Order: sequence, then C-alpha cells, then structure tokens
Amino acid sequence: MPRRGLPLQGRVRWLFLGLFLLLVLLLFAYLLECTPPADVSLILPGPVGETYGKEYYQALLQEQEERHLNRAASLKRQIAQLKQELQEMSEKLKVLQEKKELPGVPGLADKDQEPGDLLEYLHSQIDKAEVNTGARLPSEYALVPFESFTSSKVYQLEMGLTRHPEEKPVRKDRRDELVEVIEAALDIINNPDEEDGVEDDVPMQRQTYTDGHFTEGLYRTERDKGTLYELFFAKEDSSSFRHVTLFRPFGPLMKVRSTSVETSGMIINIIVPLAGRVETFSQFLQNFREVCIQHDRRVHLTVVYFGQEGLQEVTSSLEKMSREESFSNYTLIPVDEEFSRGRGLDIGAHAWKKGDVLMFFCDVDIHFTLEFLNTCRLHAAPSRCNRLTFVIVFMCSCFQPKVNLLIHKKDAGFWRDFGFGMTCQYRSDFLNIGGFDLEVKGWGVEDVHLYRKYLRSEMIVIRTPVSGLFHLWHEKQCADELTPEQYRMCIQSKAMNEASHSHLGMLVFREEIEAHLRKQAFKTQSKTED
Repeated sequence: MPRRGLPLQGRVRWLFLGLFLLLVLLLFAYLLECTPPADVSLILPGPVGETYGKEYYQALLQEQEERHLNRAASLKRQIAQLKQELQEMSEKLKVLQEKKELPGVPGLADKDQEPGDLLEYLHSQIDKAEVNTGARLPSEYALVPFESFTSSKVYQLEMGLTRHPEEKPVRKDRRDELVEVIEAALDIINNPDEEDGVEDDVPMQRQTYTDGHFTEGLYRTERDKGTLYELFFAKEDSSSFRHVTLFRPFGPLMKVRSTSVETSGMIINIIVPLAGRVETFSQFLQNFREVCIQHDRRVHLTVVYFGQEGLQEVTSSLEKMSREESFSNYTLIPVDEEFSRGRGLDIGAHAWKKGDVLMFFCDVDIHFTLEFLNTCRLHAAPSRCNRLTFVIVFMCSCFQPKVNLLIHKKDAGFWRDFGFGMTCQYRSDFLNIGGFDLEVKGWGVEDVHLYRKYLRSEMIVIRTPVSGLFHLWHEKQCADELTPEQYRMCIQSKAMNEASHSHLGMLVFREEIEAHLRKQAFKTQSKTED
C-alpha cells in the first residue's frame, strides 16, 4: 500500500529549499546595499587608462546630490519631531505654572519670601526686573542702560579701548543668544495665546511674521536678576508693530507679554530751543525736510527762539520750508529772555494745546534718521504704561568741523553716555513729574535733574544707545557765567568731543612720531645712495 506521507514530505523539502534561496537572495541584496562605494579615483570600470566622459561624472554628482537631499529631508523630519516634543513640554510647563501660582497675587512671588520652587523664583525675578513697574533709584548712576541691536549689529556702550561702538559682525555667543530670542518672539507672535492682542480689547489679526520682519530690539542684563529683552516686528511699509517682551531670569526664557503697537496716529512734537546759530539751524531744517516731511509727516516742529539776533533769518527759513514742502505743522515761539535750554523746552511743552502728545526734546546740532522716529514712538508710552526713553546719541568727534562722518566707528566718535538731554516722553508725564528746574540758566544740569526725577518715580526709564541719532561736531564755548558744576560739565563735554582716544594720542606724541619718520626717511635715503 503506498505511503501517503511521502508527497507531503517532498513539498516540505521544496518549501524549505525555496525559503533558503530567498534568504540567500536577501543576504546578497543586503551586502550590495551596505557595501561602501569604492573610491572612483582608485577603481574605475573599463580598460585601464580609458578617459571617462562628462556624462559619467554628472551621473556621479547627481547620485551624491540625491543622497544629501535624502539626508537633509531626514534631518528636517527629526527637527520637526523635536519641535513638536518641545511644544508639548512647553504646554506641560504652562499647566504646571498655572497650578503653582501663588494665592492673592497670581504669578508673583513675595519679595521677602525665599522662593520654595523654581516657578516661584522665576516669577519673583520678573517682579524685580522693572518689567511692569519702575524701581525707585537713588541717582543717575544706578540705572543699568539697555543695549540696542538689529539682526546684524549690536550698539554697545561699554567699549573700553578695544571694543567698538557698533559690533559687526556680532560675536558668536551673543549672536546665538539674540537669534534664540528672536525665534522665541516669532513663535509667540505666530502662535498667540488668548491674552495676546492689541490694547483696548481690539481683537488681534493673525499674520505670519518671519525674522525678516524684525526691526529693532533692546536688552540689558542685571547681575542679580537676569536679562530683559524688548523686540519689535513690522511688516514692510506698515505702521503697525508687534512688541514682544521676554525675560531670562538666569534660566529658560519666559514670556512676559505680547502686544500690538499702532504708530500711524502717533504725532511727535520735536521741540528745539535755539539762540543764534542760524547756519546750524538751516542744516537742521534740511535734515528735518528729508526725514520728517518727505517721508514721515507725522511730526510737529516747535522752535523756541531766544533773543532778537537771527530771529528774522530763522523765521524766513521756516516760511520758505513751509511754502516749498506744503507743510504747516510748525510753531515758532520768540522769547525775549536770556537763553536757557530747560526754559525753552518747558515753553515748547506748554505751548501744545491739543491734548497729550509724544515729545522729542532735541538740539539744533542733532541729526536723526527715519528709523529713529519709529524708535521714539516704540520705546515711549504714556503714564498708564510707565515708559519713557532717554536716548544715548552717537557723538561725532572730528578735528575738522565741516566733516561729520555719520558712521559708528571708534575713530569717528563715541556714545555720549554722560548726556541726558535727548529724550522721548509724553507731555502728560513731563507735566506730572514737575518738568525742568527753571532756576537753571544757560547750559547743562537741567537734563540731569529731570532724569533724576524720573528715576525716583515709578516710571520705567529706557536708557539705550540709538543708532539713528547723531550729535554733530561743533566748537564748544564754556561761558564764564556758568556755575562751577555747569562749567565742569561743559569742559568735560568739550574734552570728550575734540577727538577719539587714538587721535588725541597722535596729537600728544606728534613730535615723537615726526622724529621717527625723519629717521626712517634718512635710513632709506642712505641705503639708496649706497
């Protein structure tokens, strides 16, 4: 009787044989895939010495390019996955933060209480850092100034003898820090929370911003608190800005607020006290025409003129500008008194009768750019927001009065951080703080007194170098009628304005340098004769 199991056993053997061959084929394919490509410079197909055509190398390059593209796509997927995980962790941290808020005053830790956990400590640092309310300071030396920056430059105050007023390119560690801050701000703007929006409960329009929309920023680091960042973004040719405040309390970045700032209706009243200096005023008007009238037009010019000498020329210059530019937003106020800068600015501030207005206290030898006007609007806010700006101008130092280089270079000038006269503030704040000390006559001191008043209030004072503001060189005269304090400050300013550190050194050692050059010329001539 035939055995029925034999055909089944045969089929099983054939099945195992087929599986074995399949495994061999897969192993062979794996070896082909994983074997590193041979160096084409050592092993070339075809007979030895054969010359390969252009098509061969193009195919080789194309293959390499495809590999790199695949690798790049893989890395992009990994980055997207990491960002998603980071977003999830941020949401978890936010939930934890909401649960850990202190009772009574949400989100803020008691200053006198030693923080019990990380979130309480971070919130206590924000409370200390003048983010929402200014701290009362004893003098002008107690304030830590901001440094300003753009996407490619940092304008720094502390230069020493080796650093420059404009850092470009930006040092790598600082560049990485600022890039991180800009990216964090963009993430906040493009993915807003419910509380992010414009003021007065106006709903926020969703727009996508990129790093190309970053216009300017400020930052300062206080050793016992952390680093505060103020960033502004705007679409091209738009007067609407997004303002993001970030704080790094020596830990991870924390969002403080995100708001919209509409500048289209912000008028700046530029107030200039003046006595004589008619030619300088004509130069100022030319700058005012090019920036304020031909491009911005959201300005009002107030000139407070002391005395009669030169008054007719100033009046004619203003009338000529008005006719040629069809511009009538200016006021000329003649004052038959001895010149006093504080008195002139005070008169200009009180002369405005159209409600509250943003004021820029300016001097006739100041040159400003269109970007500065936006800086003035963005960094000052009326009393309900507790902000004003004492800007630091770049003082152009030069031996030749007619040459003023409008660049931020060490040999061209310096940040005039001992001057407090240029300021952007609202009229209401100026009047509420009590204005200038009108007992001060002549030059100086009045701006320092006003600065101290603001420091001793609850206002947030923004003290920062501004790239679009230049103090043009002019010969300075210190009158005998000045008080000892005014005269000392005038002499100090005169000494600083004459030249850079290196140029003054060249003057001091001029004879030694000339003697060296003569010796070198004599040696060169002797070698030639030999």
